[in-house]
Amino acid sequence: MDNDSVIYFRDVPIYQRETMVLSAASLEIKHSEFVYLIGKTGTGKSSLLKAMYAELPVKQGEAMVAGFNLIGIRTKEIPLLRRKLGIIFQDFQLLSDRNVEDNLMFVLKATGWRNKKEMTGQIKDVLLKVGLSTKGFKFPHQLSGGEQQRLAIARSLLNSPEIILADEPTGNLDPETSREIMRLLIEISQSGRAVLMATHNYLLLNEFPSRIIRCEGGKVHSL
Repeated sequence: MDNDSVIYFRDVPIYQRETMVLSAASLEIKHSEFVYLIGKTGTGKSSLLKAMYAELPVKQGEAMVAGFNLIGIRTKEIPLLRRKLGIIFQDFQLLSDRNVEDNLMFVLKATGWRNKKEMTGQIKDVLLKVGLSTKGFKFPHQLSGGEQQRLAIARSLLNSPEIILADEPTGNLDPETSREIMRLLIEISQSGRAVLMATHNYLLLNEFPSRIIRCEGGKVHSL
């Protein structure tokens, strides 16, 4: 593992409860890299991402993410790890009873921010980055699918993470909106963050070529 790696797994078995999903995950991702994670349903893509943000425990092999050793990571360290990660889900996971700005304010409060002026400034900054600076007063149901995913991406950027983990972020979007989200994620990687994106959409791989990692047969293969 070299100093430029933000994710490093070597021979890591990954379990969902008692079931082994991946027998030996090995991969390495560096700063500013954009990497696709592909594989059929049930091959372990989501489980691999969950292991990276310590939703699933890692007990063997070598596993470093954003400077944290996942082997034996203590419970109180997990929130610190997650502050260095931005996590984007397929189904957005927005709070429907709060407007755009309050969705983001909720996350800042939950992750330890206290200064109101700094919080307001950070919200303004991330909304500008994702093209939603005029939508702060709107509620999620008033946004299009693409705008909801942009809000989810803004939320993932709040704590200036080193890594973005995106699990099928275009899965619920039409082709043109998917392209817009892809351009945004690539721009984010070019700003210095590593982006690992799980996807089934192989058309995007052709249109936006980048390095590919595949889950197959209980292993993780770098292509």
